[in-house]
Amino acid sequence: MSALFEPYDLAGLKLPNRLVMAPMTRARVPDTVPPAQMALYYAQRAGAGLIITESAQVSPQGCGYLCTPGIHSEAQIAGWRRTTDAVHRAEGRIFAQLSHVGRVSHTSVQENGAAPVAPVAVAAAQTSVQAFNAKGEPSQVPASQPIALDLAGIRGVIDDFRRAARNAMTAGFDGVEIHAGNGYLFEQFINGGLNTREDHYGGTPIANRLRLLLETVDAISAEIGSTRVGVRVSPFARLADLHAFEGEEATWLALAGALSQRNLAYVHASHLGTSAFQALFRSAYCGTLLLAGGFTPETAAQALADRDTDLVAFGKPFIANPDLVERLRNDWPLAEAGREAFYGGGAEGYTDYPSYTPEAWAVPA
Repeated sequence: MSALFEPYDLAGLKLPNRLVMAPMTRARVPDTVPPAQMALYYAQRAGAGLIITESAQVSPQGCGYLCTPGIHSEAQIAGWRRTTDAVHRAEGRIFAQLSHVGRVSHTSVQENGAAPVAPVAVAAAQTSVQAFNAKGEPSQVPASQPIALDLAGIRGVIDDFRRAARNAMTAGFDGVEIHAGNGYLFEQFINGGLNTREDHYGGTPIANRLRLLLETVDAISAEIGSTRVGVRVSPFARLADLHAFEGEEATWLALAGALSQRNLAYVHASHLGTSAFQALFRSAYCGTLLLAGGFTPETAAQALADRDTDLVAFGKPFIANPDLVERLRNDWPLAEAGREAFYGGGAEGYTDYPSYTPEAWAVPA
């Protein structure tokens, strides 16, 4: 049997296999409250060893895109409860990904038209977000000029994540994942090229630039328990106008070492660069490692066999194959999803993909 289908003990949470459904924005939440259709979508995919949801903003300030869910209001908690109940009835396990996009936002999706926030007041060049244009129409628009967070604002962000983690547990999640990748707020603080603050949350010292993320990890761990907390990183993704900076490998390895000391559920990584750096990262982080990034069933099984990772995340294949685990286990053919249905819309391209049946795949005589 391939290692993909072996069970795994995730800090006491029993996973039936090592295939994880990666978080994927689907932009089907017009009012930030998870709808009934979302519950069906995730429940259909409950065969995954673990589901990690699309990002949920921890506050109105953390929002960067239209039609994405939040986890900071009673209505949102109730909507997520509907989803977790459906997944658990299907015998699945599910973590909520918590996010704050920082400067990757637009004033039209911020509360009262406020400016987005960032470590420094530098806009993300050549970065667009789905927000409202000057005519008030949904559109791709350039990210707005941010303002720099002051110390009170930083403390507010940490508290927003702590509160969102508690909301997630109230909503029935098995744990949470802190989104510290994709050019969002935490990575903006970590990036030494962007974060030129002169206080103890920025500048040259690595510890300063890691401080916001680690203080947030500690606050959430104190609130819900460290073994129910994962962290997502994408060190060399170069997204949202973040670029290479001096000492970046040392920075990411320092983060891996710091997270190793915190007894987390896992670290979820993509864009680790060279195989040599991936090996260094694997050595520096001694807990459960979850890797993502274009795996095939064969390369995923090999990565597990070589102990490069403990769990493997699949993204797009789960869109058109709600029964992906069984398809891979039985070597059944995989359906392909049309890109036009990735973001936005209704049930089509979302919950209307069928599970495999031999009849559906039969070639007409």
